[in-house]
Amino acid sequence: MDFGVTGKLWEYGINSRTGAMAEKNVDGSFAEIAAAKAADRGNAAGMSFKDMWQARFPGAYYHTMDASNIPQGVWERNDFPFETFFQRDVDESILDWNPNGGNPAMDSSAVQSRLHSISGQKSIVVPPELEEKMKSDPALAQQVMARVESFIAANQVPGRICSHLIVLDENGEIARFRASSHGGNIVGPTEAEQRQFKAEQAAKRKRREKYAKLNEESALKRKMMEQETERYYKSSVARKNAFNAYEKSIVEI
Repeated sequence: MDFGVTGKLWEYGINSRTGAMAEKNVDGSFAEIAAAKAADRGNAAGMSFKDMWQARFPGAYYHTMDASNIPQGVWERNDFPFETFFQRDVDESILDWNPNGGNPAMDSSAVQSRLHSISGQKSIVVPPELEEKMKSDPALAQQVMARVESFIAANQVPGRICSHLIVLDENGEIARFRASSHGGNIVGPTEAEQRQFKAEQAAKRKRREKYAKLNEESALKRKMMEQETERYYKSSVARKNAFNAYEKSIVEI
């Protein structure tokens, strides 16, 4: 579910969505494949969130500032300078941006030009507080990365060139986003590729189950050996004590 403006512009082949994040179920193998490939490529242990983001999406922009408090009504406007986040350096004055005049139409040439300028690009805005949390908590960084990847997969349109702007809050939730899709020649996975992907995933699950069973059996064997060693040690100590007692009794006699 998206909040905000949705425009279907057949002439330009662009679908732009703006608003606050809401949970969304995705029924489609394309999104599943994208999310799974993301998991394989991005979440390396020891990497910072910024490293994971830029490794997963080469060339993507990363900004450290708290943009989660930009008013929703301002964020949704078509003249909000969202393209500013698709630059290396962003002036924090954008956090205090206010409109001047009426909201331009989505299909106006100015809005369309700005949308085309970010075609196929990605940008994320991370609050300093969250960035510090993720530096000291790699598990949190991976959790947030998984959430972002799932969102992008859910908002990826097959056969289109998509751009995404994501704003996180201090807890790692998606507070604001803009997603647009543009005409292109991108082709989603074929049925054969989807079948192959599902078969590979099934094989991976089978291997994981096998390894888990082997680990469980190995742990059980180690425990049994430890118990046997402990029993042998106790038995040896008991025999030694009995022998010492016997020797002592002989000496006393």
